[in-house]
Amino acid sequence: MAQGKFISYLRVSTDKQGRSGLGIEAQREAVTSYLNGGRWTLVAEYVETESGKRADRPKLAAALSHAKAIGAKLVFAKLDRLTRNVDLLRALVASDVDLVFCDLPSVPPGPMGKFLLTQMAAVAELEAGLIGERTKKALAAAKARGVKLGNPNGARALRGKQAGNAEAVTKIKEKAAQRAMGLQGIIEDIKRGGITSVRAIAEELNRQGVLSPRGGAWHPTAVARLLNRLPQTA
Repeated sequence: MAQGKFISYLRVSTDKQGRSGLGIEAQREAVTSYLNGGRWTLVAEYVETESGKRADRPKLAAALSHAKAIGAKLVFAKLDRLTRNVDLLRALVASDVDLVFCDLPSVPPGPMGKFLLTQMAAVAELEAGLIGERTKKALAAAKARGVKLGNPNGARALRGKQAGNAEAVTKIKEKAAQRAMGLQGIIEDIKRGGITSVRAIAEELNRQGVLSPRGGAWHPTAVARLLNRLPQTA
């Protein structure tokens, strides 16, 4: 029987599916069925519309941040389509968030569930390694047949593409933005309660036990930075 606070994560693979809602209602129903009974609260729902050309999932990162901030469990409708992404599985296992999968009701949240995810990550890594090895052998065989491999322009093709420190700075900003989006629902609830100044918001975040990005108490300056990263809705 479900107890406590939950945040749900739903996912579709293409923009077209995202607009049509294909698969979302089924996932939402699975989450509702899992939570049926008990004393629980579904605090927020995050819907990811993921293109097949990109592996990053900002909504998942935001959902993890939100769940961690308020001590909620993160619930997924299904585990499938996550198991082949080794980095994603590792990130889930390494998070300090309890994970729940509606299609695996016998797997409890907490250490046991994370142990099983660790094993799945190991299997996925092994499979990725085997695929890579087969690819290397196929390329070697093609080269032996006289097939020309690689970019004919050589190093010239890479000129001007070195991002350097700018890329690192961009990644830091992206992580900060993801953290901010994870707290958006909390901030909106606080504002709806009539609390709007940065000092008052900081006090309310501390009262609710929400940790700052550095893991400590909130201060007005940190709140101001957070608000600047969020969409200006009001």
